[in-house]
Amino acid sequence: MDYLEAGSYTRAAQAFAEVERQHPYSALAPKSLLMAAYSYYQAKKYEDALENYNVFIQLHPGHEYIAYAYYMVGICYYEQVPMVERDQKTTEEALRAFEEVVRRFSSTPFGKDAKLKIDLIRDHLAGKEMDVGRYYLGQQAYLAALNRFKNVVEGFQTTSHAPEALHRMVECYLALGILDQAQKTAAVLGYNYPGSSWYGDTYELIRSTMPDALRSSPKPGSGSKGPKKPEETTGGALTKSPVSARKMHSK
Repeated sequence: MDYLEAGSYTRAAQAFAEVERQHPYSALAPKSLLMAAYSYYQAKKYEDALENYNVFIQLHPGHEYIAYAYYMVGICYYEQVPMVERDQKTTEEALRAFEEVVRRFSSTPFGKDAKLKIDLIRDHLAGKEMDVGRYYLGQQAYLAALNRFKNVVEGFQTTSHAPEALHRMVECYLALGILDQAQKTAAVLGYNYPGSSWYGDTYELIRSTMPDALRSSPKPGSGSKGPKKPEETTGGALTKSPVSARKMHSK
């Protein structure tokens, strides 16, 4: 604990691991394993932290801090979430980990925070799909772009990216000459997000190419602006600090 409080996180982790190694059947062994994991986490040595948290979960499934251990697995992945331009394997691991926390411990503070982070992660993954879709659209690869935007509409419809995805689908359908699908998609956008700026763009796009298609469509700005991007309760950064377990660490 002296090493930990002094910020010597790697030395603290090694010392805690030594307690667990030398006294595996003592009451302090599970706690030492957790503290080793937490020390590695503080040192941003996420692989070592994950290894220790996962060992704790395997060895002590009924422990009073088991919810915390599952939650910290998610946090270790969550704090490595890359920008949308990069591979999102770590993001998907974080999503799976937090979904497991919600499934097992939904009523705990860890479960409640995991639900919030799931919303943020889904918005992030939708952003990745949009980024790839926009790239294909810029390359005039309309079918490839359309598939990416469809993924957002079908798999991430509650995120902040849904209105833009529908608008981009209209652009793709018009470019491909599939006018009936462009009209139907524009109608979906107008029905669900009539107040969205993306519907305003779609309305003008359809009006310039298919004016008769707008007779029964709502005018832009006449309704809801659609879902807002999820917000953190104590800050907007994707890598917000985890729910505190200070009480456990100080026991």
